[in-house]
Amino acid sequence: MVDITADHPGASHTEYELNCALELLFYGYKGFTAQPDAILAQRGLARVHHRILYFVGRQGGLSVNQLLAKLGVSKQALNVPLRQLQEAGLICATPSEIDKRVKCLALSDEGIALEEALSGAQRAILDRVFAECGQEAEAGFKQVLGVLAKMTQ
Repeated sequence: MVDITADHPGASHTEYELNCALELLFYGYKGFTAQPDAILAQRGLARVHHRILYFVGRQGGLSVNQLLAKLGVSKQALNVPLRQLQEAGLICATPSEIDKRVKCLALSDEGIALEEALSGAQRAILDRVFAECGQEAEAGFKQVLGVLAKMTQ
């Protein structure tokens, strides 16, 4: 594991400090995704499927175009995993009542259960980490991730 005890004062971060942060991010993400990855693997699914299930689960009735915008991916990138989730009976697509050409997505009962298992495991991890690190660290974590998220938009 990375040594994060080295203290280098100054306004600019050294390559060493940035590499330490990268390693922590890699290892942290590995720990954060390990249990959901194992659950997904049992079904022949991957992280992309979890992201789709998560966003459809948070906003039932989401259109395919809205999902594309939330995920920041192309239609081509979404096509195969979304179809796999539909074929597995995890996501249902129904025509919009406003515009029949628009497909609205929702999780099936099985999809709800799977999404809860996947995201529930990650919520539990975050809950334990936030409890251990305290509110100030939680706020800093959210601030850092918020800035990173804005960079990708």
